[in-house]
Amino acid sequence: MIMDKKSKKSNRLNVEKIIPGLLLLTAIISVLTTLGIVFTLIFETFTFFDRVSLKEFFTAQKWYPFSETSASYGIMPLISGTLKVTGIAALVAVPIGLATAIYLSEYASEKTRRIIKPILEVLAGIPTIVYGFFALTFVTPILRSFIPSLEIFNALSPGIVVGIMITPMIASLSEDAMSSVPNSIKEGAFALGATKLETAIKVILPAAISGIMASIVLALSRAIGETMIVSVAGGSTPNLSTDVTSSIQTMTAYIVQVSTGDAGYGTTIYYSIYAVGMMLFLFTLAMNLFAQFISRKFREEY
Repeated sequence: MIMDKKSKKSNRLNVEKIIPGLLLLTAIISVLTTLGIVFTLIFETFTFFDRVSLKEFFTAQKWYPFSETSASYGIMPLISGTLKVTGIAALVAVPIGLATAIYLSEYASEKTRRIIKPILEVLAGIPTIVYGFFALTFVTPILRSFIPSLEIFNALSPGIVVGIMITPMIASLSEDAMSSVPNSIKEGAFALGATKLETAIKVILPAAISGIMASIVLALSRAIGETMIVSVAGGSTPNLSTDVTSSIQTMTAYIVQVSTGDAGYGTTIYYSIYAVGMMLFLFTLAMNLFAQFISRKFREEY
């Protein structure tokens, strides 16, 4: 009996010694994977800029990499398409997501919350390719009944559907931030005669602003990086304009187009996907850094 206890204790100690090493190994693998991705992007991007000047990349108004006679590599039309979709998605997702978060946090009963939260999680788990065909075959025909000039491939339809896709992220994270506000603050507002709506808008939202802003920025980062919805419903026509009714091409959609085999290995078109990928990486990195800055700047300590 004594030997069994000693053996179990020894095994427990061995496990305790092994676990930190395994956790360190997984952390190192994660860091090395990230560094590998970044260095690959940087190396291949430099190869692209050996062939295309930085001036052309950032100032040219056209993106025609497949032209055999007059290829142009101006990134601005792709950025324009990406920002149009992201802007429309923000107009859809932010008000709906915040309204949902306020309802779940301040108005919904526990039973209702247990029903709605899983539905939001299911909505967030739908494959993006399904959203893409939903935008193309359902949303676009409905919009064309109101906007006859709307093309089959356009920025408006995928923008709306991307907004629907990121709404659960804003709603869930914002609801968590609002639920973490101490009850004493809510009770103080009620004691001063504030209504439930006034408490939610004027007290809870400002108190949870750091988490709410972070959720919005992270959701918009997800919208910038969205691939399949814009590839299916947005089209493949890069153009630098504010028109949301015509075909567009985003940075992610261009990467998909070239990755399907339209360009041979080692060509300028092939290396262009790394330059576009680097721009996309910098966009999302800037958004994540901005989210962290917002969280630190507006965080309230209770």
